[in-house]
Amino acid sequence: MGRGQEGGRAGRARHLRAPVVCLAALALGGPFAQAQTVTPDLFSPSRTTQVAPPDSPLRRTAAELADPLNDPRLRDRDGRAPSRVGQVPSYGLPAASGASTSGYDSLNRRRQQPKYYPAQAKPKPPPGPGSPPPAPLPRNLAGQLRLSIPPSESANKSPMPPAMAGTIVGQPPRKRLRIDDDPFGAVGDYAGSFLIKSAVELSAGYETNPGRLSVQQGSPTYVIAPEFLAVSNWERHALVADLRGSFTGYTQNLTPNADGTPLSAPLDVDRPNFIGHIDGRLDVTRDTRLLGQARLLVSTDNPGSPNVQTGLARYPIYTTVGGTFGVDQNFNRLQVSAGATVDRTDYQWSRLTDGSSSSNDDRNFNQYGGVARVSYEVNPAVKPFVEIEGDSRVHDLRLDRSGFARDSSGGYAKAGTSFEFSRLLFGEASIGYAARNYQDPRLNRLEGLLTTASLTWTATPLTTARFYSDTQLGETTLPGTSGVLARTYTVEVDHDFRRWLTAIGRFTYGTLDYQGDDRLDRIYSLSGDLIYKMTRSLWIKGTVRHDILDSSSPGSSSQSTVMLLGVRVQN
Repeated sequence: MGRGQEGGRAGRARHLRAPVVCLAALALGGPFAQAQTVTPDLFSPSRTTQVAPPDSPLRRTAAELADPLNDPRLRDRDGRAPSRVGQVPSYGLPAASGASTSGYDSLNRRRQQPKYYPAQAKPKPPPGPGSPPPAPLPRNLAGQLRLSIPPSESANKSPMPPAMAGTIVGQPPRKRLRIDDDPFGAVGDYAGSFLIKSAVELSAGYETNPGRLSVQQGSPTYVIAPEFLAVSNWERHALVADLRGSFTGYTQNLTPNADGTPLSAPLDVDRPNFIGHIDGRLDVTRDTRLLGQARLLVSTDNPGSPNVQTGLARYPIYTTVGGTFGVDQNFNRLQVSAGATVDRTDYQWSRLTDGSSSSNDDRNFNQYGGVARVSYEVNPAVKPFVEIEGDSRVHDLRLDRSGFARDSSGGYAKAGTSFEFSRLLFGEASIGYAARNYQDPRLNRLEGLLTTASLTWTATPLTTARFYSDTQLGETTLPGTSGVLARTYTVEVDHDFRRWLTAIGRFTYGTLDYQGDDRLDRIYSLSGDLIYKMTRSLWIKGTVRHDILDSSSPGSSSQSTVMLLGVRVQN
């Protein structure tokens, strides 16, 4: 073999060994791996990229270096992220970023404006709302970008201000607002330290028998019912004024009987009604309180009552004004309350159809009494009590129009409990005995079982049921009759079809026992209300009511139907 052939073989062997040696050197970090050049990064001039030597087979072309998929930032992103332990995350714009550079921001932090000397360059503000958007990438590069991680959960959601999200350092936690139990209830206005709520209802309709006659006579009717409530907002002591009234008017008067006999009802059956009281509490110590109340009642005799005189031109109005002063003392869980009461009842003179007047001075009287109550709190939900009341009635005239002495003394004693079970069932119920003795020996003792209750049951969040019961010992003008023992029982169900649409159903049953006389009256009343609450200040209300008076006295039974449509304006 010649020398030329040997040289050719050696040259080919060197060319075959060169790539192998280069790969081994790169793997082992030899001198070939260190013989690389450094070029600036196309995406970030501050960063550099190592490039293989020109004669290296691993050298990247210009197109490969311009490919955004080969950006070193993508390689760094896929690496281990820095630790966030102890770091406070920040989202969106910082709080009060739009505030002035001086004064105080919305977080009550003082901001000082830096001072710059003449010709001193001011730093550029950071990008924020209203800044121009960054320049878009070229079309050929924008279509090649790929992300190796999915977008965050809040990528497609509208951003929330940090102040609302509660992510500001040093900001106190935001309290969740309480759900409004009555979103269409009256808000009221503050006058000093008093919260004042007022309302008026205006209704009009028709009533088939306003005089409660055995032979019905109907008339169009209207009702005006104002309300006023003022509650103090003091740290100690309390004062509450609750005033409610109504006036029921009729556009037509009743017509006299054809045979000339007087009606058992007046020709003008308009009736006013007002009930109001002002309650005060004076906190002497933590366990001792002084209580006071002033009250006023304005009304007339009920239609169909035997106390209504025959031949009246209109109902006589009577007023009852009185007050109570007492003390309330706590002995740990034992509570003792006692008070003195005084009331005055005064009747107007009756005006008759013939133009004359009749005195009602024999119905006027003063009442003096006292009441005491002892209760014990077994637990916050159950509080049983015992209550005793005694009073004495002194009339202006010793003998009434029938010659009977109506002065009397009486009272009641009852025992019961107040309770509250998870706000689903709460109220008060009691049972006892009431009696009244008269000075005239011809008048028997007025007595009977005493039942009082006020219960509320929240069956569902939209349905509420209530039950009321009461017993009263009333005066009467019937000859030889001691008085009237009146008991009433009422069941009411409220249902909200919507928060703005409410239906109310009510049923009342009552008995009027005229002791000393054979007369016994039973009262039935069934009513339904539909209330459309347009706003907090304006309601529309419709009412249908049917009243039945079933009397054991011949010719005294009656029925009546009332239909009303009106509005309620409140504040």
